[in-house]
Amino acid sequence: MDWSKQFVRYIIVMLLQVLLFDQLQLWGVCHPYIYILCLLMMPINLPNIVEMLVGALVGLVMDVFCNSLGVHMAACILIMFIRPYLIGSIVNDKDRLKEQMSLRAIGMEQLFRYVLTMVLIHHLTVFLLAAWSWQHMGFVLLETIVSGIITTVVIIGYNILKYR
Repeated sequence: MDWSKQFVRYIIVMLLQVLLFDQLQLWGVCHPYIYILCLLMMPINLPNIVEMLVGALVGLVMDVFCNSLGVHMAACILIMFIRPYLIGSIVNDKDRLKEQMSLRAIGMEQLFRYVLTMVLIHHLTVFLLAAWSWQHMGFVLLETIVSGIITTVVIIGYNILKYR
C-alpha cells in the first residue's frame, strides 16, 4: 500500500467534504458525508487500534470544520469498531482481500452491502446525536435514508470509476 497516495486521497476527500458537500443541503434532509469513503476503503490489515485512531482523527477534523461537538468523531469511532465484524460477515473469503475493500476485491454486491450498512450506521449515529431527542425520530430517519442513499451512490460511483 502506497501510504502517500492514501494520505493524498484523505486530503482530497476531506476538502471535497468541507468545501463542496457540506454546502449542499438538498431538500433540507440530504447531508451527504462522503468523507467516510476514507474510512471504508482503508487497508484491512491494519491493527484495530490504528483503525480506531484514524477514525477518531477523521471524525475530529470533521467536527472542527462542522462545529459539531464530537458527533462525527463518535460516529467514525463506531463504524471503525464495527468494520472488522462487518467485513467478516459480508466477505466469505477474506484471503481475496489483498489490501483494502474495493470493487475489484469483493465485487459489486458485497461492496454495496458493506457500504450501505456502514453509511446507514454512520448517518443514523450522526443525526441521532445531532438531534439529541427522540421527538424528531421521523425526521432523523428521513435524513438518514436520503443522505445515506446519496452518500452510498457517491462512494459506489467512486469505486466504479476507479476500478473499471
